[in-house]
Amino acid sequence: MKNFMRTTLLAAILLAAGSAFGAQVSIGIRIGPPPPPRVVHVLPARPGPEFVWVEGYWYPVGRHYKWHGGYWTRPLYPGARWVGPHHDGQRFFAGYWEGDRGRIEHDHRWDRDHNRDYHGHDQDRDHGR
Repeated sequence: MKNFMRTTLLAAILLAAGSAFGAQVSIGIRIGPPPPPRVVHVLPARPGPEFVWVEGYWYPVGRHYKWHGGYWTRPLYPGARWVGPHHDGQRFFAGYWEGDRGRIEHDHRWDRDHNRDYHGHDQDRDHGR
């Protein structure tokens, strides 16, 4: 009987330790839904037939939202489509490009190059894929 109790106790300790190592901790800040989208009129004409309009949207920065104005851009690769960001009432989901090369998350650093679509350096780029 002693051996059975020891074996049971050892198994319980090992099981508890294994569960603790497999635990996942997640820390996040909930800031609520973003403000309503801004009403914007698209004034500049489409620069070319391959360009798509990315609607402006709010995205979280720290404990507030920042507006990202809409813009004309080429898809990351032929056939890619833009899936805009959204808030489901509890969580914010960032926008991304999707197509036959998979999902590519939007990186706001790309937007700093305002001439990115006019030099041809981005046609067929695949950002490491």
